[in-house]
Parts: sequence; structure tokens; C-alpha cells
Amino acid sequence: MNDRDFQLSPFVERFSEYINKINQSLAREIDCYSWSEFYQPLKYASHGGKRIRPLILNLAAESILNIDLSEVDSITMESISGASAAIELLHTESVIHDDIIDSDNTRRGLPSFHVKYGYNASILTADFILGIILNISAKTNNRRITQELSNASIRMSQGEMLELRLVKTHKISQEQYINVIENKTASLFQASAKIGAILANGNEEQINALSNFGRLLGIAYQIHDDLIDYNNEERLFNLLVKQNDEDNIFIEIMENTYLNYSMLAKKELNKLETHHRSKKILEDLTNLSSLS
Repeated sequence: MNDRDFQLSPFVERFSEYINKINQSLAREIDCYSWSEFYQPLKYASHGGKRIRPLILNLAAESILNIDLSEVDSITMESISGASAAIELLHTESVIHDDIIDSDNTRRGLPSFHVKYGYNASILTADFILGIILNISAKTNNRRITQELSNASIRMSQGEMLELRLVKTHKISQEQYINVIENKTASLFQASAKIGAILANGNEEQINALSNFGRLLGIAYQIHDDLIDYNNEERLFNLLVKQNDEDNIFIEIMENTYLNYSMLAKKELNKLETHHRSKKILEDLTNLSSLS
């Protein structure tokens, strides 16, 4: 277990009940492909992680349903479990790609996927994961879920491509940086919260509130994460810092920026008329020190 894993221990402990169920859902989907050459690589790729995105999906659903997921009917629970696995698999697919693009050789204290299995297998495994996501989406029999997963995938790719272009120019504005992370990171947070609301049969006001919550939290999350690692990683955020003569002042500005996005995310939850504990947990997640 590396240093950041130790930092995550309180998070994992607090949400162990949710995380265990998410892991079970993920394992069930992957086990459907035990016959495949991709089975062991899939298990390796999906091992570990905080499961933040499917956790948000589960909490969003509970907030709308106003009951624990253990109390919902089996059909609804099956859809939520499947969607949770699909969200985590989409994140897993993006991680495989990101580690190649960023030349990261370790992930969660282990060799990155492309280091373990090679570049060709990485490309093919990511393609295979997309096929699994499509299959899960079909089983939900809900067109909106398919649209949200598709939209998130498109936006994540768009954000990655925009980042590659900006890195080459060695010049970036704060607005461009926010645009990148809104697509690359926040789109999947947004899809997670929105899908949870949709599967819980929320009304459009509730769905929009949770969608906005996910988007704003995702932006805050990535800024906060970049602030933690900017001295150790050569990424887009580093370029933004280096363009400013007074680093300390700029870092303070960005800290206030992520706090503002976090506050805006929390405000979106005020639109939900529910007293279920899941709403309070979602509010707690806007305290990003609990996530990083």
C-alpha cells in the first residue's frame, strides 16, 4: 500500500458497505467474461481504486428514492448495480489510456496496465471494456442511461484531446484549463450523479440538480487533486502555474477556485427535498479533503 492508499483508508472504511457492493457488482459483470483472453487483464485493470463515481451514483439514487438501496425492488437494484459497474469500467478504460498518454508507469502502487500487459493489449482491453459497457447499457433498457454514458465517453475523449493540444503549445489560460477538466474529469462525475437520479425516477428538477452537483464537484475534485500533485507531475496544471510569476499567489487563487466550485456543488443539493442520510453524505463529499 503506497502513501496515498494510506490516506484513503478513512474514506474506504467509512464507505466500505457501499464500496463492497460496488465491487461485487463489478466482479459479477467481469465474471461474465471468464471465458475470455481479457478476463485476467480486466481483473487487474479494475483492482483497487476509491470507487468515487459509482459511489456518487448510489448516493444520488438513494437521495431521490429516500430509502436505502437495500430496500428497493430487485429490478431497480439490478439497474443501479449494472450502471455502477458501467461507470467504474468507463473510468477504468480512461485510466488505461491516461497512463499511456502521460507515460505513468505505476497506478495504485502497482505497474500501470501498459507496463504489465504491453501497449497492444492495453488498446484492445480498453476496446473490450467499451463493449462490456455497451452490453450493460443495453440490459438497463433505458435510453437515457445509454445517452449519458455515451456523452460522458465523448466528452472525456474531447477533454484529453484538448489537453494534448494545449500541452504542445506550452500556453494555457485558466479558462482553457477549466474547460479541459470539465470534459476530461467532471463529465463522468456528472454522468454518475445524473444516472443515479434517472434510475431512481427523479423528476427533471432533481435530475438537473444532481447533474449540476456532479459536474461542479468533478471540477473541484480535479483542481484539488492537481494542487496536491503539481510539484511532482508534469501536467497541464503545471503549465498554468509556470505562466504566473508569483506562484504562491496563483496557488492561493486556485485553492479559492476549487473551494468555490465545491460550495456551488453543495448548493445544488439544497434543491433536493429529502432528509435521507445520503444527501448529507453527498454534502460531506464536497469537503475534498475526504476524497484525496
